[in-house]
Amino acid sequence: MKASLKGRYANEKNTAGATLVVNAGDVKLRASMSDATFVDGPSLNGLTLAVEKPVRVAEMPLKLTYSHGGGDNRTAVEGAFMFDSANTVSANYVFGTRNCKLKYSYVHGGDTTFEQCYDWGKMAWDFAISRRVYDDVFKATYQTSNSDLALEWSRNSKFNGTFKIRELRRVSQ
Repeated sequence: MKASLKGRYANEKNTAGATLVVNAGDVKLRASMSDATFVDGPSLNGLTLAVEKPVRVAEMPLKLTYSHGGGDNRTAVEGAFMFDSANTVSANYVFGTRNCKLKYSYVHGGDTTFEQCYDWGKMAWDFAISRRVYDDVFKATYQTSNSDLALEWSRNSKFNGTFKIRELRRVSQ
């Protein structure tokens, strides 16, 4: 059995969170909590429990995740099927809602990613392209449901620091 703990604090939003992951054989147990779990005394708000189990289908990896959020009573199931190192199809569904998404991701050359996602809740497509250049990631996304175009530049470097700059524009129709 192996356990790890991650913490996150976002100054601009005054929020905090922590995740505890325990590996039990090939099953991964994850508990995530936000500051809502502790504000105004301990509660189930912001607490999510998940079970992740990798399986193999036709010798290709399929990762299944079942999660339940305590405070909002939200239950979801997710699956990701990797055809090879470049092609992945994933889906998620939130029980009791129309929130169901199907996404295809293609990684070209190890540093450029193309994604397209259909959201049955919004009845709309989302598209994204990202490119890694050393420690920097440049990303463009477009949501057809509200015609939002976003450009993002982020860096995650032990030596140069971490930041994210995002510009969001509504494209007029």
